[in-house]
Amino acid sequence: MAEKTIRIAGASGFWGDAARATPQLLKDGNLDFIAYDYLAEITMSIMARARAKNPDYGYALDFVTAAMKPNLKEIARQGVKIVSNAGGVNPQACANALRAVIAEMGLELKVACVLGDDMIDHRDDLADQGYTEMFTGAAFPAVDKIASINTYLGAFPVAMALDKGADIVVTGRSVDSAVTLGACIHSFGWGRDDLDQLAMGSLAGHIIECGPQATGGNFTDWEDVHSLETIGYPIAELRADGSFDCSKPEGTGGLVTRATIAEQMVYEIGDPQAYMLPDVVCDFSNVELEQVGENLVRVTGATGLPAPDTYKVCTTYADEFRGGTNMTFYGVDADRKAQKLADAIFAASRRTLQQFGLADFSETSVELLGAESQYGSNAQVSHCRELVMKIAAKHPDAAGIGIMLKEAVGLGLATPPGLSGFAGARPSPSPVVRLFSFALAKGTAKIQVELDGAIFDVPDSPGVALDRAALIRPDIPPAPADATVSVPLIKLAWGRSGDKGDRANIGIIARQPQYLPYIYAALTEQAVADRFGHFISAGATGSSGGYVERYLMPGTDAINFLIHNVLGGGGMASIRNDAQGKGYAQLLLDAAIPVSAEIASQLK
Repeated sequence: MAEKTIRIAGASGFWGDAARATPQLLKDGNLDFIAYDYLAEITMSIMARARAKNPDYGYALDFVTAAMKPNLKEIARQGVKIVSNAGGVNPQACANALRAVIAEMGLELKVACVLGDDMIDHRDDLADQGYTEMFTGAAFPAVDKIASINTYLGAFPVAMALDKGADIVVTGRSVDSAVTLGACIHSFGWGRDDLDQLAMGSLAGHIIECGPQATGGNFTDWEDVHSLETIGYPIAELRADGSFDCSKPEGTGGLVTRATIAEQMVYEIGDPQAYMLPDVVCDFSNVELEQVGENLVRVTGATGLPAPDTYKVCTTYADEFRGGTNMTFYGVDADRKAQKLADAIFAASRRTLQQFGLADFSETSVELLGAESQYGSNAQVSHCRELVMKIAAKHPDAAGIGIMLKEAVGLGLATPPGLSGFAGARPSPSPVVRLFSFALAKGTAKIQVELDGAIFDVPDSPGVALDRAALIRPDIPPAPADATVSVPLIKLAWGRSGDKGDRANIGIIARQPQYLPYIYAALTEQAVADRFGHFISAGATGSSGGYVERYLMPGTDAINFLIHNVLGGGGMASIRNDAQGKGYAQLLLDAAIPVSAEIASQLK
C-alpha cells in the first residue's frame, strides 16, 4: 500500500500577491490544499482602519474577489481545500462574504472561520495588567492610540475546522505557517505531542508561506532564474513522518534547488534552535536538504520542543507622523548637490517650525541612493553623477511634516543644478504605526471555530516555558589557519534577509561545506555590527543600542544573524528606504572573507 502523502501549495505571500497563482496551481491538477498568507503587522493596522470605517471590512477583500470567486467552480470540481489567514481583523465578515459568493454561484462548499485572536475589546483590561514590550521593555501604549490587538494563534483550530467538514477555512491572525500545519494535523492525525512532525509541518508552512520566494524569487543567484513573469508557486508534498518534497508546477518559470529552499528556510527565523510557534518550538539547525530531481528538493531533520506557555500578541498603535519625498539629481557631483539641498530643506523647515511654535523633528533621514549611502563606511563611490535623494522625517504633529514637504517644494528654484524627477501630487503626512509585542498566558484567549452558524470551542494546551539556557548549541568550526586570500562573500555563500519588528535577520548559507569555517571565522558578531553600524547608530527614537546575535545551522552549513534595533523602528514606524531589511543580505554578501589560496584559485 502506498504511503499517504498530501500536496499543499502556497498561493500568496502577502496582501497584493499575484492573482495568477491560484489558476496556475489548480492547473497542476494534483493538489489537496492551497494555502494563502496575507498578513503582516502593517497589514493588520490597515485592516483595522478599514473595519473602523465599515464593520463589514477588515479582511483581504481580494482573497474573495480575485483568488476565490473566479476559481471556486474549479476548486469545487477538484475537491481542493483552501486554508487562509485572509480574515485579518474580521474573519467572520470574510467567511460571510465567501458564503454569499458560493451561494450566488450555486456551489456547495462549507466555509469555517477561526475566532478568538482579536483582543481589541479587551484593550483596557490589558493596559491595566501592566504588560511591557517583549523586546524593549516599553510600557503598554495609550489605549486611545491602539488600532489592533491580535493573538498569534496556532494550527489546531484550523485542523478542527477541517475535521468538522470545512472546505474553506479562514483565520484571523495566526502564525503564517499555521494554515499549512493545520492541514497536516487534519490529514495525518498528528497530536500535540508529535513534536518532530509538528516542527516539520511548520517548516513546510514556512517554506511555502512566501510564495515564489521559495522558487527563485529574491534569490542570490538571480541570473539562474528564468521567466520571472511565469514563476511557479511552491508545492510541498508531505508524508506522515513530516518529511516533505518541495517543487513547483510543470512548465512554470523559476527554480527549486537546495539553495532556493535554504534561503527561504533561514528567512526571518531568529534563533534557528528556538523558532517559537504556538504549537511547537522548532529547531531547524540540523535540517538537511537534498536535491532529488530537477526542481525537486527533499527536506528532513527539523525537530520540536514542547509548545510554549504563552502566545505572542501584537498591538499596533499610532505614534507621531511621518512623511518624505524622493528627488533626482544628475550631473557632476550630484551627491554633493543633493546633500546641500537636503540640508537647506531641513534648515528652512526648522526655521518655520520655530515661527509656528512647533517642536523640532523627532527624527530625520537623508539617503542618497546611487552614492552608496546604504553601505555606510563600506561605500566605494566617492562622488556620483546621478542619484535619487530620499528625505524623510518624523514629527509629533502632522503640521510639522507638512511644513517639511512644503519647504522641499518651495526650494525647487533655489537648488543646485541638476534637480529633476517624475512625480504626481505632493506627498502628505501619514500616521506612524508602531508595533508593541507582548506575551499572553495560554488559556486567556477564547478560541472558537464557526461553521455554518455552529460554534465549536477549541481546547488549548497550557504549554511549557522554554529554557533557552538548556539548549545544546552546535560545535563551533575551528578557525582555519590558511586564510590568506580575501574573496567576496557572494562567491562563497547565498544570503537572504528580512525583518521582525525593529530587528533584521540575515541568513548566510555556504555554497560548499568547506567554506563554512572561513565564513564563520570572518563574520563575527562585531564584524557584522560594524558593517551595519550606520543603521544601528541611527536607530529609532528611544531605542537602546543595537547588537548582533549569531547562530550556527550545521545541517545546511548556514549562519543566521539577528541584528537588534537596526531598522529605525521597522515597518510603518521607520523612515528608512529599506524599513524591512530586505536588502541587508546584499550589503553583507560583498564583505571580504579570507580563505585559503587553494579555494581562492578555484573561485576564479
